[in-house]
Amino acid sequence: MANGDMPGLNAALNHGLDAGLSIADIKEVLVQLYAYTGFPRSLNALSELMKVADDRRARGLKDPAGTQPGPVPTGQALLELGTTNQTRLSGAPVKGPIFDFAPAIDQFLKTHLFGDIFARDNLDWQSRELATVAALGALSGVEPQLLSHIRISMNVGLTAGQLAQFGESLSRSGFAEAGQRVRAALEKFVADAAKR
Repeated sequence: MANGDMPGLNAALNHGLDAGLSIADIKEVLVQLYAYTGFPRSLNALSELMKVADDRRARGLKDPAGTQPGPVPTGQALLELGTTNQTRLSGAPVKGPIFDFAPAIDQFLKTHLFGDIFARDNLDWQSRELATVAALGALSGVEPQLLSHIRISMNVGLTAGQLAQFGESLSRSGFAEAGQRVRAALEKFVADAAKR
C-alpha cells in the first residue's frame, strides 16, 4: 500500500484473508495508514480491499467480518485522550521546537492520530505499530519517523527480536527495501539505547 503497488497489495490482502485476518482488521489498518502514506493511497487500498472481498465472496469464500470499533470521545475529551495515548505510546510527553513552530500539527497529532485513530478499540496498539513500521519502512526519507515508531513499538511491548523477525519477514515477502530499513532503524535504536 505505502508504495502504491496495487497488484502486490491484492496478493497481500488475499494472503492475509487466507491466514484468517478479518475484513474489519484489514480495513482498520488501511484507514490508519492514511496518516502515514496519505489519503490517496489509503483510498486506493480500501478500494482494492473492496474488490478482493467481492471477488472472494463471488468465489464462495467466507471471510470473517471482524469487530467494528466502538465510539471515541469528541471535543476536549478527545484532545485529553489523544494526549494521554501519545504520552503512553511515546513513553513521555511529546514536545519540541517543531510543535512550537507549527502548533497545529501538535493539535492534529493529539486529537486525530492519537485520539481518533489510536483510541479506536478494534485493533491493539502492537498491531497498529507493526502496520506503521511496515508502511514507514516502505517509504524512503522518513527514517526519523521510522526510528520513532521502532521506539513506540518497544514501548507497547514488542521486543527487539520480534521487530528483527518482522524486518526479515518483510524482506522474505518481497519487500526487501522495507525490511532493510526496518532492520537499520532497529539497529540504530539498539545502538543508541546501549549508549545511554
